[in-house]
Amino acid sequence: MNLQARSRPLAIADFAAELRKFSAESFRTITDIHHFQQSAPVASETLSSFLTWNAQHYTRNLIDKTDLYELIAICWEVGQVSSVHNHRDQNCWMSVPIGRLLVENYKVISQDIEAGKCDIESCETLEMNPERPCFVDPAEPVHRVINPPHFRQRAVSLHIYSRPFDSCVVYSPENGTCGEIRLHYNTVYGKPVA
Repeated sequence: MNLQARSRPLAIADFAAELRKFSAESFRTITDIHHFQQSAPVASETLSSFLTWNAQHYTRNLIDKTDLYELIAICWEVGQVSSVHNHRDQNCWMSVPIGRLLVENYKVISQDIEAGKCDIESCETLEMNPERPCFVDPAEPVHRVINPPHFRQRAVSLHIYSRPFDSCVVYSPENGTCGEIRLHYNTVYGKPVA
């Protein structure tokens, strides 16, 4: 994967304004948005009004949303981990303007959502950091995000989901179970959700 020359970091408002210029076709494939996120890092200091923290669980903070995508800042305390999950057949691009995170990808051997049973196995772990954004492989979209204790710092990840979705399937590799959950935001456009 060739990295384009990284430009000066964009304010989050400018990053969102540039995202809104992309066509629907750009959100159906991986390449255009991935090149954009590689070449247009977000200035971390412009995120502060969108960031909330919770000692018990990572937070999901909506920054921008259209019919084509949603842009979310996720705040990770040290040691926090997402469930193993999918994105309901939507594309996802991730970057980390603050800290660094691990993405553990899984291969689905079998799944029966109605029966709540699955067989999945870990197949790859990669690090995301300010210089290394990534995307979720549409062919193998099951993964989890980890802020391991040995990183010893908070992290913020920016997620671009195309199209927006409000539920996903979560998996338990240890128990061989899976099921659908509803998703929620902790803040919307910088305001807490009741």
